[in-house]
Amino acid sequence: MSEMKLLVVEDDRSVLNLIATTLKIHGYSFVTAMTGKEAVSLCASHHPDLILLDLGLPDMDGIDVIRTVRTWSGAMIIIISARGEDSDKILALDSGADDYITKPFSIDELLARIRAASRRMKFVETLNDENSVFINGDLKIDYASNLVYVKDKEIHLTPIEYKLLCLLARNAGKVLTHSYIIDKIWGSGVDTDIVSLRVYMTSLRKKIRGEEDFIRTHIGIGYQMIRK
Repeated sequence: MSEMKLLVVEDDRSVLNLIATTLKIHGYSFVTAMTGKEAVSLCASHHPDLILLDLGLPDMDGIDVIRTVRTWSGAMIIIISARGEDSDKILALDSGADDYITKPFSIDELLARIRAASRRMKFVETLNDENSVFINGDLKIDYASNLVYVKDKEIHLTPIEYKLLCLLARNAGKVLTHSYIIDKIWGSGVDTDIVSLRVYMTSLRKKIRGEEDFIRTHIGIGYQMIRK
């Protein structure tokens, strides 16, 4: 992958300066925005790979930014917000965010989340074998183009949903434990819980479910791609 481009969206200038200084020190390329409208505009013009997004923006809620951006962009989105309730996290993840950091946060945690996002993007790239297509019943994954179809209808997935689907497809028929999936998707050193995984899996299953269900839940254990 070429150098990762970031978009930082934060209306608190002190927090924005802290993040900007951290990214500069570690050699990341980035642009910044302090409003939702500016964030949407920069996302359209700069095509960032990763967006660090505050939810409490002065002109529009960060959830609306996520939903707007998700109509055309597959960029990774990490929420950085003072909203710490589970309901806030679930709403953000359901709307298309990929990760969530609660303020106040440590610089080490922020950098770890960014590194994990970079690994996730590289992992997806390794799946893109130009001659590789996965077909399981009505489900089709075209790894070369990162496209998913159910009954020949294209299904739009977030980056995390796509990576989860690819992981299950590569291990079709096998039961993958929660811990195995979390390690493969988010990487070691990042605290991601089973509740977050469940949110992503629920969304993924709804999107790809046609006349048949492709993913089986093994309660207390993990998930399995059912062979058709």
